Amino acid sequence: MPNAQIEQVLATLDAARAETEASLLAWLRIPSISAQSAHAPDCRAAATWVGEQLAELGFEVGLRETPTHPVVIATHPGPQGADVPHVLIYGHYDVQPPEPLELWTSPPFEPTIVEGPHGRRVVARGAVDDKGQCLTWLAALRAWNTVAGGPPVRLTIVVEGEEEVGSPNLDAVLQAEKDFLKADVALISDTGMWEFGVPALTVSLRGMVYVQIDLRLGARDLHSGLFGGSAGNSLNVLTKLLGELKDEDGRIQIPGFYDGVIEPGANQRAAWDALGFDEAAFLGSQGLSVPSGEKGRSAPERMWARPTADINGIWGGYMGEGSKTVIACEGHAKLSCRLVPGQEPAKIIEGIRQFVKARIPADASFELQVFASTPGLSVPTESPFLDAARAVLAEEFGKPVVLSGGGGSIPVVESLKRILGLDSLLMGFGLHDDQVHSPNEKFELACLHSGARSHARLLARLGGKG
Repeated sequence: MPNAQIEQVLATLDAARAETEASLLAWLRIPSISAQSAHAPDCRAAATWVGEQLAELGFEVGLRETPTHPVVIATHPGPQGADVPHVLIYGHYDVQPPEPLELWTSPPFEPTIVEGPHGRRVVARGAVDDKGQCLTWLAALRAWNTVAGGPPVRLTIVVEGEEEVGSPNLDAVLQAEKDFLKADVALISDTGMWEFGVPALTVSLRGMVYVQIDLRLGARDLHSGLFGGSAGNSLNVLTKLLGELKDEDGRIQIPGFYDGVIEPGANQRAAWDALGFDEAAFLGSQGLSVPSGEKGRSAPERMWARPTADINGIWGGYMGEGSKTVIACEGHAKLSCRLVPGQEPAKIIEGIRQFVKARIPADASFELQVFASTPGLSVPTESPFLDAARAVLAEEFGKPVVLSGGGGSIPVVESLKRILGLDSLLMGFGLHDDQVHSPNEKFELACLHSGARSHARLLARLGGKG
């Protein structure tokens, strides 16, 4: 029989839907773009906003300064004298740049609620990544505070402002606060559901190597009429070598790239096949129809268990309006590699260096800037915390939970394990079509509210109240 208290908390959440949505809209209006220094004051404002929300709920709140944007750390002792777990909840208040602005149907920091196939949705930068998902646990905490005066477990909240730029300063904060941040498990909502109405828990994540290749050939840009046919062109060299990143079967040609990659077993492949993933619909929702990646592997395997390499940007020479006939002396490209467990980021970086060096002429030079370097990882699938999450999600959605892989990277998961010894529970409520990092990012309000109810249920289950 459900505990009467959790039923009251859920009823409180349902009654407070308008308040929850208004809070999200207020936070979304703050353009907390961590990648752009001009928005440093906005990042601080977003940190202050969430800190004030938690302080109102009885948390002890402080800002930990970093060389760029502050980290919010808040604690609550939970029910006095109770032997309950200590849960660390992580989120991030920073967002991706919204460009290209002309592709948005409404201004990215003027959140707009529109109708969609699943009901009302909010469109704004940060709607699902990660402000909306943070509101799922924040709303649950508000309801618990209203009903019981506080959460049913001990809580530490960590909300950073640099996730979208690789969390370069978070490790130092975690290390400095190591004793203060001790907990039993970390809870993160920055992932997705299997599909609308079907809950999922993410049990693996790909890591990331992100580099910039800066290639130089010659002393200056040259007149293509005077020097064309004799002088080398840095952009020709760069695009040629980038075109050799993959062979015709989609295998990546960086030396040693697949060293350590673990092949999925037959049981794992059978489990993925049983999910019935519709790749045509998945791609079709984004205006695509032709699958990419390694041939002969299923879509879940390509996205969850195989590494990738993608060119994220390329530029050089003349890029202004009209024409300018120059042979470019400089070419630049940004390259990201999603890594799976078993790959070593340092070896991948060295492999990229070797790949470029072997394909440039003797009078060319290059530099490699490294922006991110994190390994892929798996989280335990057998733990009382994951069992509790599976149970409450099944209760909330009325459907069994899918244990899925995650194609993206959440650097903090590895940091929490390495520095604090914490396993993470990845319980997210985003959808494949939320247009994360793209124009018109959105979050279904049905997912916002079911996510809040799920968090309320999970806290109850962990605290022995449900």
